[in-house]
Amino acid sequence: MKFLLVFDFDHTIIDENSDTWIVKCAPERKLPNGLRNSYQPGHWTEYMGRVFVYLGDNGVKEDEMKRTMTTIPFTEGMIDLLGFIGENKHLLDCIIVSDSNTVFIDWILKAADFHNVFDEVFTNPAAFSSTGYLTVKDFHAHHCAKCPKNLCKRKVLKEFLDKQLERGVSYTKVVYIGDGGNDLCPVMFLKKNDVAMPRQGYTLDRKISQLAQSLSPVQCSVLVWSSAIDIMSYLKLLIKE
Repeated sequence: MKFLLVFDFDHTIIDENSDTWIVKCAPERKLPNGLRNSYQPGHWTEYMGRVFVYLGDNGVKEDEMKRTMTTIPFTEGMIDLLGFIGENKHLLDCIIVSDSNTVFIDWILKAADFHNVFDEVFTNPAAFSSTGYLTVKDFHAHHCAKCPKNLCKRKVLKEFLDKQLERGVSYTKVVYIGDGGNDLCPVMFLKKNDVAMPRQGYTLDRKISQLAQSLSPVQCSVLVWSSAIDIMSYLKLLIKE
């Protein structure tokens, strides 16, 4: 009896987008229009690479970035939820699949002492170069037309489940907790017994509703949450079963 919890990070674990929060480090806390307008859909990682070059060019150092990132608020109730998961690790495996990056997620989880709650974090690899600039790379290559070119969360989830099966671990249920458009692809991979938990009023919630209206609903159950306490209440019921 083991359950797998899959979390998105931005607007799910934290109540902001970590990539846009870092702009607080920029001169006048904003980016020049040319840089802001250089983003092309599906190419977010390359865009963030340019943002990090701009910050580096303006003398923004690692410690300042770290200080800024660790002020991001967690989503309402999330601290309680992560504490609860930490107490029930014998029943709950827990991973993050995120379009953020390893440096940001690591800083934020370690500052709040939650890094031990998660078994694995799948996100874009980032590191500081010898000149002190933050660099970020695509997580992987994939052939999914629905997802941004750097990350297909369905592929990550499928590969993780396959790897766990090889180790002799299979899950009674997968619970997927997210908010964004790029969370729909993995949600559509979930089976009848699994649960999708979209954040109320966010893109994933809207997309799942649209699918139901067009009579092609997702296979799994859907439970909407607005506070992480809603997620915790559900997990408590699940564990009792």
